[in-house]
Amino acid sequence: MNYRIIPRLDIKGPNLVKGIHLEGLRVLGKPETFAQYYYETGADELMYQDVVASLYNRNSLHEIVSRTARAVHIPLTVGGGLRSIDDIKGVLRAGADKVSLNTAVLKNPELIRDAAHIFGSSTIVVAIEAIRQSDGTYLAYTDNGREYTGIEALSWAKRVAELGAGEIVATSVDREGTGDGYDLAFTSAVAQAVPIPVIAHGGPGSLKDCSAAIKEGKADSIAIASMLHYDYLRKNENNKQNHEGEGNTEFLRKGKSFGLVEPAGIEEIKAHLIRNHLPCRFNGVNI
Repeated sequence: MNYRIIPRLDIKGPNLVKGIHLEGLRVLGKPETFAQYYYETGADELMYQDVVASLYNRNSLHEIVSRTARAVHIPLTVGGGLRSIDDIKGVLRAGADKVSLNTAVLKNPELIRDAAHIFGSSTIVVAIEAIRQSDGTYLAYTDNGREYTGIEALSWAKRVAELGAGEIVATSVDREGTGDGYDLAFTSAVAQAVPIPVIAHGGPGSLKDCSAAIKEGKADSIAIASMLHYDYLRKNENNKQNHEGEGNTEFLRKGKSFGLVEPAGIEEIKAHLIRNHLPCRFNGVNI
């Protein structure tokens, strides 16, 4: 089994953005530019998330998805605002290979079964945005961790698998964007509760965090944002293309928002995994 590195790109309008706890978003650049770079440097898959889709009850990434799919030849998962079979069909036609569902399936779990029947289980990914409670349990949230559902996350993960989802993205809202490391207890609990692959998401700030998500968190794949985005910006800070549109990245160039995050590229991360005896595709070769 090869462990996958999946850059996650949160998108607002035409821009790649990044926040902490899925909030406080700042513009980093054009998502297609980052996606192309990640593809060229060894990403196994890409994940696009429309972070304002819930405000408009629709996913508005079709054009970005189409442009990316023409240039990037690895699986692309698209999420945000997908509430029906027609919505799913639309982003798949635009060029996505998989869809990530959260709000809609918490309201209507049968959508998982219906979508898996029509498009195949491997196409249906369910995102579980979890927040740890004072008693140690985890509850599932929607709308980037803002909307309370009262649904216990592990029970929901089991039901998601039973309904036919092909993968689960286990997101720790508490850790997301902080660099504190993945919530290994949550990730491992989900991974041990379901028979389908689990993608760890939320919190990596170092190479050790990446290997820990697999070794201790039992994840099959790891989704990474800040480490990769900051590394890209550091290596390409003179590329004016990244500073167009609303906002800018001056705060990053001054090192103000790196915090606990140690920037690293995909090749560095994969080399670290290989040193820790965790197989992955490196430079196109399975190692």
